[in-house]
Order: sequence, then structure tokens, then C-alpha cells
Amino acid sequence: MQTKYEQEYIRFGLRVQYYRKLRGMTQEAFAERVGISWSYLAKIESPTRAFGVSMETLFAMAEALEVPVARLFEQP
Repeated sequence: MQTKYEQEYIRFGLRVQYYRKLRGMTQEAFAERVGISWSYLAKIESPTRAFGVSMETLFAMAEALEVPVARLFEQP
């Protein structure tokens, strides 16, 4: 996806990956819990491509990770 916010999308995906690993979940287990495919999650977490998500998926991810939605957008 070409977007002027490419780096923000990538940072978002990496934060999802960080919290998923912190919770000890595999991509497969997390994707199932969120209701998305493993391959879709792999695209979201990719450090080399920008890949967006719907609001529904965003809220489901935050719920599965047990973090506020805002935490997935915080700058380090």
C-alpha cells in the first residue's frame, strides 16, 4: 500500500507483534482469537510493508491483547 503514513502503519504492526509475543501467542493463535487469517496477520506485522486494518479488526486486536487501543499507537 502506498501511503504517506507508511511508517506509522509499519510501527503499528510491530507494536501488535510486540504485544502478541509478550502475551505468548503465536500468529496462528492470535489470528484465530481476532477472527482473521494467519496470512492477514503476517501482512499486518510485516516490518517491510504498510498494511492497514479495519476498525473492527483494530478493536478485536486490542481486546485479544488486553491493551487499550491507544497503546497500539503510542510512540516509544
